[in-house]
Amino acid sequence: MTTGSPLPHGLPGLDPTWSRTLSAPDAEGTPRTWHVLDNGPLLAAAGIAVEQTLLCVHGNPTWSYLWRRVLAEAPRGWRVVAVDHLGMGYSERTESPRTLGQRVQDLGALTQALGIDGPVSTLAHDWGGPISLGWALAHRDQLQQVVLTNTAVHQPEGSPLPSAIATVRTPPLLDLITRRTPGFVWAATATCRPALPEAVRASFAAPYATAARRTAVRDFVADIPVSTGHLSHATLTEIADGLGALAEVPSLLVWGLADPVFSGRYLADLQARLPHADVHTYPDASHLPLEDRPEGVSLIWDWLTDRPDEVAATPSSVVPIRIDPSAPERTAIVELTGDGGHITFGALADRVEDLARGLHARGVRRGQRVALLVKPGIDLTTVLYAVWRLGAVAVVADAGLGRRRLGAALRGAAPDHVIGFPAARALVVAAGVPGQWIRLGSEDVALLMAEGVGHPISDGELLSPTAELDRDGAVLFTSGATGPPKGVVYTRRQVGAQVALLRDTFALRPGERFVAAFAPFALYGPALGLTSAVPDMDVTAPDTLTAATLADAVEAVDASIVFASPAALSNVVDTADELSAAQREQLRRPELVLSAGAPVPAALLRRVKELLPAAETQTPYGMTEALPVATLDPTSLDPDDPADQQAGVCVGVPLEGVTVRLAPVQADGTTSAELTSATGVLGEIVVRAPHVKERYDRLWGTQRASARPPGWHRTGDVGHLDDRGRLWVEGRLAHVITTAEGPVAPYAVEQAIETVPGVRRAAVVGVGPAGTQQVVAIVVPQGASARHRRQADTTVPAEVAARVRKAATLRVMAGPQDTAGVPVDLRGVPIAAVLRKDWLPVDIRHAAKVDRTELARWATTLLHGRKTARESFRRHPRAPSRRSR
Repeated sequence: MTTGSPLPHGLPGLDPTWSRTLSAPDAEGTPRTWHVLDNGPLLAAAGIAVEQTLLCVHGNPTWSYLWRRVLAEAPRGWRVVAVDHLGMGYSERTESPRTLGQRVQDLGALTQALGIDGPVSTLAHDWGGPISLGWALAHRDQLQQVVLTNTAVHQPEGSPLPSAIATVRTPPLLDLITRRTPGFVWAATATCRPALPEAVRASFAAPYATAARRTAVRDFVADIPVSTGHLSHATLTEIADGLGALAEVPSLLVWGLADPVFSGRYLADLQARLPHADVHTYPDASHLPLEDRPEGVSLIWDWLTDRPDEVAATPSSVVPIRIDPSAPERTAIVELTGDGGHITFGALADRVEDLARGLHARGVRRGQRVALLVKPGIDLTTVLYAVWRLGAVAVVADAGLGRRRLGAALRGAAPDHVIGFPAARALVVAAGVPGQWIRLGSEDVALLMAEGVGHPISDGELLSPTAELDRDGAVLFTSGATGPPKGVVYTRRQVGAQVALLRDTFALRPGERFVAAFAPFALYGPALGLTSAVPDMDVTAPDTLTAATLADAVEAVDASIVFASPAALSNVVDTADELSAAQREQLRRPELVLSAGAPVPAALLRRVKELLPAAETQTPYGMTEALPVATLDPTSLDPDDPADQQAGVCVGVPLEGVTVRLAPVQADGTTSAELTSATGVLGEIVVRAPHVKERYDRLWGTQRASARPPGWHRTGDVGHLDDRGRLWVEGRLAHVITTAEGPVAPYAVEQAIETVPGVRRAAVVGVGPAGTQQVVAIVVPQGASARHRRQADTTVPAEVAARVRKAATLRVMAGPQDTAGVPVDLRGVPIAAVLRKDWLPVDIRHAAKVDRTELARWATTLLHGRKTARESFRRHPRAPSRRSR
């Protein structure tokens, strides 16, 4: 028998027509009154057949209200049933506590009473996780898919019970906090960030207004098994051990990594038990991830209804990831930092082999993740190749992310081991990074190698460089210039394909010698047989490379190649006056200068060529997810040829094996699902190649959004193709300004403004609502200094502002069409305001990528006030940055 709803009126976001009570037996057969939220009767009334059912199971101390958004977004044909456990929410209170085993059977009896007999997917949170998994294992014939959010089925060995639970379980506090007072109930929603509206918090607490109604809240906490003698221990162990039976069931784990209860170690445990599961994490979300990140509901529905097909890997040439064995006596690495040092290829290979055995003795095994917090040079190279020799996965994140983001990145990657120099230990502990700590001080490499001597290890435990290429090989992190840094997973095959493409594109052959002032590729030199010089600089601050330190590095190995970021090259030319005659002579030796990481102005490269007159300059374009994509010598562009003076930065023709298409930018700033190779169309740059990332790490939704169509990567950059097949980059999609006349990409406008006398740098941003944004120009005048902490004067002289406006309206490439749908090639951009800033915020890693989101926040604050800026950018946390020079 079904009766009406017991809910109070006005619960935010909850449709009262979903609510009903029904009578169904419990595990012992006793009839009980259950409350559920169920859209099934509404589907029946509308004549819509039920194709699938989603069974939603809450934890403690929430209730079915937790799933209100899931019901609201249910696709056609999906019945959603969100239950209130007995004793919880608005279901009947029972006479005695119920164990985990009873609750699993309770749920089975309820679903039978509800007539749920077709394909069922489960969605659960907190203690609802084990209950739903127990139901899933008992109803394997019905089970279609499993979704879990912040839960656990096992206490990982050697880890303490979460402090929040341990404290509440203390006998003097258990009844006081969970039953006699509403503290535990209200604490569940207190962790949410951003804070929930009070009406929503009150709705979560509504069923638990009295001590009598909170009895099951206490009993749920007491039912957590912390010893083998606990009543529910055997049941929980049976469920945990039984998850292997779900190996063929599609599974999704959605996790808030800032949860003080179910932290990342519980996610890692579930991943080990469900290794096939897709994962999406929210680094800043807490215990209720779907409250902190409501967009997670749409992500779950996307996963349930529309998972993309797997795409086979594209065949390609692969360089084995090992120390090149062809010339063991040749110098492999020369360090000019600290006390310096050098090593031959043969000695480096032996060192790698010995260290691999030492790491194995410390417990590093195939497939495990090993985070590397080691400074570039001989030690980092040794550790990296030793990790790969063991078939483990190298997690590489650098200080260029900023301390807070670096800690969050490493915590999110959930390494099994962390190898780091002693000073890194404090960051690891403060950030809560999991994994065994392996210190790598000045004498520790030798100690680790000594531990490996005589350590029993079979040949099968040392992975051949050409074996198991589709295993994960590395997790690298994006710079976070337009959002939180993302982990990018490369297979061993993709790493080898990237090295092969670099080798073939730039004719890198064994015996070549290069200055490795760009950290990512300093690590590939040994695999290619290149002698590498690590210059005396802080590689996490690229603009610390000076002309003198570059000359010294060139001299150290008689370098023929220099690889440096744009910020590094800028500082080199700015410090050229400090060179001695001998150092100037050394800089005449290199034959190739490579620069990547951000757009490289042709004017800068011309100044570089004055210092390095024998060097060709190339600017490989790409990103952490796919590098390189294309390359070009920007100094080869003809300033008198209109075809060479288009909007944006020309990055050249796509490389061999790389396919580039565009997803046209639409009037609202979104991009089309269809791809095109048409010329002159402003669109998001989309890439396909053998060396493109495998996936984003534990970011299923982000990966899905980036891989459209499957097998392609949406780069987040915008640009166009010209009639010579060359790619022109015009900015980031996140920085496209959506005006009433159509979308405007920033680079072309900025380039035009930077031709104005007296303007050293420029950035343009959009201010106002999307679709009607006004273009605001921010200029850095010649001679401005970034030394002053505060800048009082943001005004620009009237004559300069007039020139800026005129420059922006002369000749700027437009989007693919205006709002009327009429194709346009060129149009001016009206500037609503011109503001002065003495420096631009740039990313820490490259010191070159301008944070236009932060500039838009700053401009909005000036023009419309702090309140408007706070509201407009509340979903855009500030990224760490430094001041441009």
